[in-house]
Parts: sequence; structure tokens; C-alpha cells
Amino acid sequence: MQWSWLVPVLIVASIGISSAFKMWIKAKHGYPLEDEDGHTVHRIGPDTDRKIALLSTENERLTGQVSRLEERIAVLERIATDPAERLGRDIDALR
Repeated sequence: MQWSWLVPVLIVASIGISSAFKMWIKAKHGYPLEDEDGHTVHRIGPDTDRKIALLSTENERLTGQVSRLEERIAVLERIATDPAERLGRDIDALR
């Protein structure tokens, strides 16, 4: 019979259909998509600029908070490791 060509055609078609289905599922659920080279493609929507601005603002706020916490930890480390006499003098100097 002349049906021997059907097997490779069905294999290629099933691979193409499954790839398209996986891409559709990823896009539907918001997963990042990849191009032919395997690089991540980010979707640009109407809210993208607003989201970037909000994330940048939050990043700046958190960076400031981390800086303040690092300063406080440095003070606590200095208090914990300094001799009691010097700590007493520093406290008296602040009064």
C-alpha cells in the first residue's frame, strides 16, 4: 500500500499541534513565553508601564528599609561588642 508516507506526516503534525497547544496554555495562564532561540519573551500590555513604575517605587522603598535596618544592626553589634565602660561613657555623653 501507499500509506507509508502517512506515519511521518502524522508524527510531524502531532508535534506541531502539541507545541501550539502548550504555547496556548502558557499564554492563557500568564507564564512567560519563549521564542525559537529559547529566550524569554515578555508580553507588553496596557498596564506594563504602570506595573514597572509600581515595582520601581516598591524597590526603592525596600532598599531604603534595608539600609535603615543595616544601620540599626551595626549599632546593636557595636553595643553588644563594646566594653561596658565605653558604652556607659557614650550614654552619659548623650544626656
